[in-house]
Formats: sequence, C-alpha cells, structure tokens
Amino acid sequence: MIGGGRGAFIGAVHRIAAAMDQQIELVCGAFSSDPERSRASGSDLFLPPDRCYGTFEEMIKSEARRNERDRMDFVAIVTPNHMHFPPAKMALEYGFHVLSDKPATFNLAQAKKLAALVKQTGLFYGLTHNYTGYPLVKEARAMIRAGNLGKIRKVVVEYPQGWLATRL
Repeated sequence: MIGGGRGAFIGAVHRIAAAMDQQIELVCGAFSSDPERSRASGSDLFLPPDRCYGTFEEMIKSEARRNERDRMDFVAIVTPNHMHFPPAKMALEYGFHVLSDKPATFNLAQAKKLAALVKQTGLFYGLTHNYTGYPLVKEARAMIRAGNLGKIRKVVVEYPQGWLATRL
C-alpha cells in the first residue's frame, strides 16, 4: 500500500505481522478504549509518553499538529468491527493514509461515505484480511498448490473466540 512508513495503531497491535518485512516503524498509537490502559500499552511498547494516546481522536489531532517529518504517515485500524469507520473517516479527513482490518465499515452507508472520502482526498486506503499472513494458512496454501493433499472436496474451518463468549 504505502511501501513502509511511520505507522500508528488504533486498537490491539498485531506487532508480529507489522514487523515481518521491517517496512513499518510504530511511532504512536491508541491501543484501548480505556485511556489509561491505552497509555500503559504504549509504554509497554517503549513508545514515548507523548505518543501514547488515550483515544484515536486525540491521536489523530495531535499527530496532525506535528512536523510532517516527525508525525505518523498512516493509521492501522485493528479495533472491533463496529469501530472501523469512525477512525478511518477522521484519519482521512486529517490527511492520513489508512490501513484497516476487515470489514471496512459496519454497513453500506458508511462504506459509501468512506469510498467518497477516499476519492475526495486521494489518500491510500487499504483493507487487510489478516489471517492470510498466518504461517499455517501459508503452509496450507502451499500444500494445496503443490497437490500434496489431493483433490480438495470439503473444507471445515473453526475460529473459536472465547473472549466473545462472555457478556462484557
């Protein structure tokens, strides 16, 4: 998408995936919906205190005020699904490229607004399908392409998420 740069995360950090090709430097972030936890997470990632933000709104506004050479180049959004649109919209409005985990938005109306904003700003917007980078997924793909598994007749996949089973 951008070919590297100084990125910021909104939400849980997929540090391993981001670091794989050594093209991205994490420079700031808003890592939780709880401002104190967000700042603590940024500190755990060895970010300077003034780059650990309590909210995505605070991060985007603060980064937009920084010198262009020092501020983030793009935002990676890895929040719960219903929270992909608000930070993407705001980042684009403030002049930042966006890389968002799927889905792009929560509904079609948001998707249309986002598409119009991307077109209007001319900024890059990328949508990730994060599980394609997992080693086991890559291995399965290689085995299928090599014909090691024979003719595939049925695929059964589970994605258990225990953290979604408890009402918060």
